[in-house]
Amino acid sequence: MRVRADRDRCCGSGNCVMTAPEVFDQDDAEGLVLVRAAEVPPALDERVRQAAHLCPAGAIEVDAD
Repeated sequence: MRVRADRDRCCGSGNCVMTAPEVFDQDDAEGLVLVRAAEVPPALDERVRQAAHLCPAGAIEVDAD
């Protein structure tokens, strides 16, 4: 699975970071999403899907392989 985040849509809620901190982070300047690992390990698939679901701005996109 691959994950992308649209920083232009991100509102900085941090739900993604709380749900999957191995994959997501927030920058220090604006608090916007950073993708730490675009290729998601299978063990984290469900948590990344949950992070995308919880994103209030719809900024996270998940592509299943």
